[in-house]
This record gives sequence, structure tokens and C-alpha cells, in this order.
Amino acid sequence: MRNRARCPQMARMVDSCTAGAGRQGGQIISSTPVVTAAASMASTTTSRRRSRRICHACARSWRCPSAADRKRCRPSAEQRKQHDELYPTRHKVLSDDHQALRNMRVRVRVTGGLFRNCSFFVGIVVRTCWTRATLYTSARPPFVAMLSGAKRMGMVLRVSVRTAAIRRLATAATATAEGSAALRSTVVVDGTLAAARRWPQARSFASSATAAVEEDDEESVWERAFLEATARVDGSYSHAESAEAMRELLKTGLLRHTDLRDRPHRFFKAHRLLARHAVQHGPGFWIRFTVHYNLCFGTALAVGGPQQIAALDAYQEQGKLGCFALTEKLAGVQSGLLVETRADYDAAAGEFVLNTPSDGAKKNWISQGFTADSAVVLADLYVDGARKGPHAFLMDLRRDGALAEGVSLGDMGVKTTGNDLDNAWIHFDGVRVPRGALLNAHADVEASGSYVQKTQGISPFEMIGQRLFTGRVAVAQAALSYRRELFDVTQRYTDAKPIWSPIVAKQGGAMPALSSIPQLRALYAEAEETGSRLERYVARCEERLAPLLAAGMPPDATLANAIAVAKVKAVEKSIDLCWRLKQEVGSYALMGESGFKHLDFLNCCKFAEGDSRILMQKMARDRLRQFAKDAKAGRAVPAAEAAEVALCGELGAALGAAKGDKAKEALIWDEQWLKVYGLAETTMERCMNEFMQ
Repeated sequence: MRNRARCPQMARMVDSCTAGAGRQGGQIISSTPVVTAAASMASTTTSRRRSRRICHACARSWRCPSAADRKRCRPSAEQRKQHDELYPTRHKVLSDDHQALRNMRVRVRVTGGLFRNCSFFVGIVVRTCWTRATLYTSARPPFVAMLSGAKRMGMVLRVSVRTAAIRRLATAATATAEGSAALRSTVVVDGTLAAARRWPQARSFASSATAAVEEDDEESVWERAFLEATARVDGSYSHAESAEAMRELLKTGLLRHTDLRDRPHRFFKAHRLLARHAVQHGPGFWIRFTVHYNLCFGTALAVGGPQQIAALDAYQEQGKLGCFALTEKLAGVQSGLLVETRADYDAAAGEFVLNTPSDGAKKNWISQGFTADSAVVLADLYVDGARKGPHAFLMDLRRDGALAEGVSLGDMGVKTTGNDLDNAWIHFDGVRVPRGALLNAHADVEASGSYVQKTQGISPFEMIGQRLFTGRVAVAQAALSYRRELFDVTQRYTDAKPIWSPIVAKQGGAMPALSSIPQLRALYAEAEETGSRLERYVARCEERLAPLLAAGMPPDATLANAIAVAKVKAVEKSIDLCWRLKQEVGSYALMGESGFKHLDFLNCCKFAEGDSRILMQKMARDRLRQFAKDAKAGRAVPAAEAAEVALCGELGAALGAAKGDKAKEALIWDEQWLKVYGLAETTMERCMNEFMQ
């Protein structure tokens, strides 16, 4: 590494690659293949990269005229002209081949994780949105491509090589990396055109790469457009300004209402990209976005009939915002899926009549409810006086800009964070909606007044619950995104923050950084390990859920439980880690730009799409029922379930004292709450281990 001092840019590249590796005698020592290979390659190519730039057409080089130009190594216009005149024939021959190879693709995949499918383009210079990366090329074929310094592990990265020197072009390279970015497999082919024509595997790769160009380009173009469209997110906006920004995004059509079914990967990716604003601007716009796309129109997509789904494009073109009116004043996030709002069918008029029977039944904390044009309202359906259970109605909250007759609403007031998002209470007083407002894919009321169950074995409310599954995955990803971004922002501060040391002061050396404090260093390591594991787990849940969304099928019990576990663990671990980080960085946590002021975003995640405590109680009850079945059947207890079985035995013995009295059982359950949540925690840990195998 003798050239480090002479080439600061290469030194920085190697430093990012060798983060965490040790040094001994001026040499880099590491057991990580990427670190070792990159360091070796960097040392052999330092002087070449420092002193010259390669011509894209003929692979010849220009020399830097002075030391001042070494950083950029860009030839002047006169140098370009002289160079082209000197080698005209070679340029004519090779430029055609160069253009033909411009669409060659090198795909580098880091399996799983929060920011899956993020894309960027590389040539000699790497351009990226989400992470720092460096492309290293050998001075001679074969060509080796690798990523280094990628702190956000667990991404899927699509890399497109914009050809540098023709002679050093990678005809094929596919790498899979995971964890510390160690290369798991690499296909390396001689980069010369002659070799590309000779080697069958090179031709095969070229064909498959060319076929993938359109898909890769489409996703990359979409991602850049979405990032640009959401760049103006600002937590200081008023309700009206934030709602208008959402309308503008909606009208772009970048994310269609049907993408939840047709392109679920794009749906989740949009949520991940948007979550990047939460640390600096709060959760308001992210919640507005997911309420509109997932809860409101996602429900319409899940339980709406063909005509209702076809009408979703019109809502998008008109920029109509939607909200999801489920929770009520006395039936909130800790009450389960309960509604008292009533919908009676008036057969004579062919309409449904919505009413809020009591103050406790009015819709409460409805995100985007104050500015929305439409709403999916969950109400108890009655036909001829017979109760049919909760059903979903897509109705207009506003007609020609004014509230629909019988609708009244109000703002919930100032919050600790996310005040660009409006939250409302909504009251219905004899609000009439047409018969077609009932989302009728699985159940309908005919004009005659007859109630028809279209899909046997699946209640409409079960399909409405589908949006809770997608929402739980999106919420888990958002919580993990916030946690990672907050830790990254904080670590950049603590890395640069010197702390006084009497020993170092006496020796006259540079003061250590705040990050070197043992408890902070240990917390950073724990957060990276825990966060990466959860990112991989949530990504696996998304992969399993996506095909079911396309098929319109609900997840099985195993996947449904895994998604609930993902939501609880991702949110609760993020809360724990971020809170502990706040305690370790002193007054920095009080600064407005630190991101800690929006820590209540994680509290929003805690109760969104099913409160963590409610989900954990359900897990404990389900495990206790399974314990009773296993005991009755005489099933042997696997070693992995020993701790759960012990807790189930203790809870079962305590509940047995009630002798079947449900009221007494409820009291005992409350008294044993520590064991209840302990059982849920043990069950979740086993579920994660089994699901990832």
C-alpha cells in the first residue's frame, strides 16, 4: 500500500473496502475474500488509476498534464482531437463494437434485506443512491467486478456496466453476496472481443443479458422517477400541502392501484424508498401513502368486483385520495377487528344507509380522513334486519368538493410527530350510498334485497384482512429502514466527534472518536447483526406473500403467523435499539437534525396493522391451544419447543383453576400476563428460526 499517500482517492476506496479489517506492518490483514482481493487489486492498480484515463474506443490512455489534473484525469478537447486523428481507423472499427456492447449487464445480487431490488449503474465511476460502492478492474483480463463498502447489506443490486476500456470489458460476471459482501460465486470471462466470440458461455451470457435489458431498464427508470417524484416530501407541510403532494404523486401513475396485485415487488419497493424520509421529515407522508395504496384502494382491489376494480384507474387519474375507516372510538387498535358502525340495506331505494349508532362508534384516528375524497368504510351489514357481519363499502366522502350529506368529521389535533398528516374522526348520520358501493367480489346484495355469498368458505372480512398482511410487511420494512437510517446518521456524527483522552493527550496523538466508547461500539455491532437478520426475515416473508397477492389468495396459517412475527419483532427491536442509542449520544439526541425527534414513528408502527400486544396475545393463545391438542394426541415434544411447552404447562395449570368459567379464565389470563408474553416471545423466536431454514 505504498501508493496510499500519493493517491488519496484510492486510499479512501480501500479504506471503505477494508472497514473492520486489521492492519499489521502496513499490510491489510483480513479473512474476508472481498477485502483481501480488493486490497491486492487496489495496490496493483493505484499508479495506473492515478496517472491516466482510458479511451473508451481503443483502450489507449491520456497522460495527466499536471498534478492538479490527477484527480479527474480528463483529457482536454485538444487532446481528444489529436487522439482521434492519430488513431482514426482503430476508432472506426472498435467504436461499433463498443456501441454493441454498451447494453451488456453485470448483475450483482445481495440476497434478501430491506432495500431489495435497488438499482444503480456503474462504469469506471460508480453512481448509486443507497450505498457507496467501488468497481475494481484488473489491469489485464480477466475482468473482476466486486462491491465494497456497502454498509446496507441485504440489498439486491442490479449493476449495468457502461463499458470502459473495450479490452477490459466484462463479457460476463454474476456474483451473489450476502452478509459481509463476501463473494459466494463468480463467473469470470476474458474481456477481449475475440474471447467473447470464442467462448460459448460468454455468448450464452450475452444472450440472457440482452434479454434482461428491457426489464432492468424499466425498473431502473421507474426507480429514478419515483425517487425524483418523492424528493419534495417535507414534514413541515400543512395538511393541505401534504395532501396536494400526494395527489401529484398519484397522478403520475408511477405506482398503479393494481400494482399490489400485478407488481407486488414494486409496491413494497415504493414503501421502502419512501421510508427514507422518516428520520428527517417524520412518518406523515409515508403513512398517507400506505393508507391510500394499501388500506383504501388495496382493499378495493382485494374484495372489489371487476367493475369496481376497473374504476380504480379513474380515481387515480382524478387524483382522488382515499382513507380506511376501520377503527372506532371504543374499538381501537387494541380491540381487534370490531365495528359498531351500521349499514342497513334499503331495498326500496336500492341503497345502503350508514349510521354511527353512538359516540363510541364514530370512526377514530382515520389517517388522511380530513382531506380524503373517498373512503373504504367498514360497517356491520344488515339485510332485512339480519346481521351479515362487517363488510367494506367504497364511498365518496366528498362530492364536488363538499362533504357528502350526513358526513361530519374533525381533526384529531396536534401530534408529537407526523403533523403533515391529518388524522380525523368521522361520523355518519343516515348517509346514503348506492348498492354498488359494497365491495362485492365475495358477497353481494342483489337488487331484490337478497344477500349472496359468492365465495364459500371465505368471509369478506377475511379478505379485507389481506391488507393487514401486506401492511404488516410494509410496516416492518419501514421500521427497519428508520432504524438503519437513524443509526447511520448517528454513527457518522459519532465517528467524527472527538473525545478527550488524558492518555492520548499526553502522547500528543489524535483524540479518539465518540464511536470508540465500548458501550456505543457494542450497540452499533448489535444493531447491525440484529437488523440484518430481521431484514432477511422480512424479505423472506415478502417473497412468500407476493405470489399469493398475484393469485388473490390468502396466506396459510404458517405464513400469516410468520408475517405477524415479522411485524412485531421488527418494530419492537427497532424501538429497543433506537431508544438505547438515544441514551448513549448525550445532547446530540436533542438536536433537530439528529432524527430522534421523530422516534415516535416507531410507536406508530407498533400499533399499525395490529397492535404488537394484541398480536402477541393471539400467538400465545394459539400456542396454548396447540399444546392442548398435542397433549391429547400424545405427541412427543421436539427439543426446540421445550421452553414453549414448559410455559404452556404453567399457564394451563393456572387456567385449570377456573374450571371452565370464562370470566375467571380472563382474570387468570390477565394475572399471568408476564408468562403470556414470555410464551409469545419464545414462540416467535422459534418461528423465525424455522421459517429461515
